[in-house]
Amino acid sequence: MSSYKVEFDKDVCIGTLYCKAAAEHFYKIGDDGKTELIDSLYNPKTAKYELMIDESAFAVNEDAADGCPVEAIIITKHIHRLINI
Repeated sequence: MSSYKVEFDKDVCIGTLYCKAAAEHFYKIGDDGKTELIDSLYNPKTAKYELMIDESAFAVNEDAADGCPVEAIIITKHIHRLINI
């Protein structure tokens, strides 16, 4: 099964909430009226919130990303590498 990384840039978000409508179990309205990616971790290197998801959550998050007018959501496939020792 594949896994994916969802990256959410809250600074870019303008609060249209399309993502919440598309993937309500992953996005919520924050106190500032902008979206928050539920259970995500902030990455100070990228200044984005990140969440790992599996294939079962990919379609709704892809819909959320596709509908975002400011491209605040980016999804990339996570590659698992095995290292032989």
